[in-house]
Amino acid sequence: MTAEQQSGQHYEGGHQSLWLASSGRTEYPALMGDATVDVAVIGGGIAGLTTALRLKEEGKRVAVIEAGRIVQGVTAFTTAKITSLHGLIYDHLARAFDEETAQLYAEANQAAIGLIASHVDRYSIACDFERTSAYTYTTEAKQVDKIQAEVEAARKAGLAAEFVTQTSLPFPVAGAIRLDNQAQFHPRKYLLGLAQLVNGDGSSIWEQTKALEVEDCPRCRVVTAQGVVTADAVVMATHFPLHDNGMYFARMEPYRSYALALRVDGPLPEGMYITPNSEHSIRRHRLSDGQEFLLVGGEGHKTGKADDTPERYARVEEWARRHWNVQEVVYSWSTQDFETFDRIPFIGLSGGAKNLYVATGFKGWGMTSGTLAGLTISQEILGHESPWAKVFRPNRIEMAGVADMVKANLGVAKDFMVDHINKGEGAPTCTHMGCKLNWNRAEQSWDCPCHGSRFSADGAVLNGPAQKPLENAYRPVEA
Repeated sequence: MTAEQQSGQHYEGGHQSLWLASSGRTEYPALMGDATVDVAVIGGGIAGLTTALRLKEEGKRVAVIEAGRIVQGVTAFTTAKITSLHGLIYDHLARAFDEETAQLYAEANQAAIGLIASHVDRYSIACDFERTSAYTYTTEAKQVDKIQAEVEAARKAGLAAEFVTQTSLPFPVAGAIRLDNQAQFHPRKYLLGLAQLVNGDGSSIWEQTKALEVEDCPRCRVVTAQGVVTADAVVMATHFPLHDNGMYFARMEPYRSYALALRVDGPLPEGMYITPNSEHSIRRHRLSDGQEFLLVGGEGHKTGKADDTPERYARVEEWARRHWNVQEVVYSWSTQDFETFDRIPFIGLSGGAKNLYVATGFKGWGMTSGTLAGLTISQEILGHESPWAKVFRPNRIEMAGVADMVKANLGVAKDFMVDHINKGEGAPTCTHMGCKLNWNRAEQSWDCPCHGSRFSADGAVLNGPAQKPLENAYRPVEA
């Protein structure tokens, strides 16, 4: 066994995010019987709660329906960067679409940052919010041309980006794009603050209420085990849509990545940092009690495609120790993100639906994407289309990513056929489309390599598109 594998053994199960560990629990009631509201929002993360608050502020009666507890899903496992700087997105958008698309994308994300700041100020939400700079950096000279092209594209899109070679990182960079006046915060404290504003005065948050079925009609219905919620519109803010009438499982790819919160002896970097292909993510976070952490992430891979998940954590730690004097690994967690093939989220009316809205495909940028989803969808429900809605509409034809889409789905077909040939090996199969599941040692979960569904060791659904639990789950005996 290698030293890396020995280190990786420390990361098999028992993970907790900094955000969950440093915030309180919620105890909202479950739905009891049938109910009628103006809008039903399925999912209590950043997209769902932002949408709900915007609609309530406009006089709508809103219900947030959460299968577990609010803000314990994907939003609780982010690195919580609030930024319009999403890797090398603007050069891609300008080339694959046009400069107007890049400009509207930038405007939408800047509006999301402004809305978060407005909520924090207007409602006095104590969530460690602070303005800071965002960087996309490279240590490789061969990547500098790409960074410079991104600076130019971002500036044309209306962002005050600049090219720099000096940062507060403890190692030299070959070049970086810098964007000031971005932000970071404690996402769970922020959203628990929004939830308190949503609940009451005719609006409700129902936890422990799993949506089982959604119907689109003149009056929508959300069927749960505890009752039926009738509404004029339904927003599916569940990371992966509950009602997949848009074939989203074939139009996105799921990825997992890993993060650590570290105690470090010495100065921490100012600003938020990411590499062009998200190999590493860096930022500091200071809690209200004065505790300060270095957050380091990376080692991403397609869901279900890695059998060395504990070693992924170990490699993130080893990389951090090369650059900082790490005293202790305090928290570790992983997350799952869905990425669209054209790199633009799906936000708006779902497929050919009349009253079902969707928010998905945020990649690793859920803080701004989830917030702009709340802005965009609430405007559409109120009858006012936002200026950037056309960029994110879910029923667009993704010509910019068609080659990657075809390649990815051919790979899924290959996995599917191999899985069915090898059914005798004994691993459970996904309840979505029957692909053989792979055991994730780090998270102690069954992960699907075809479309990203995940199940706990006892069979409960952790991530869609699967909706049904496993019937014959078991925990493998590790060698």
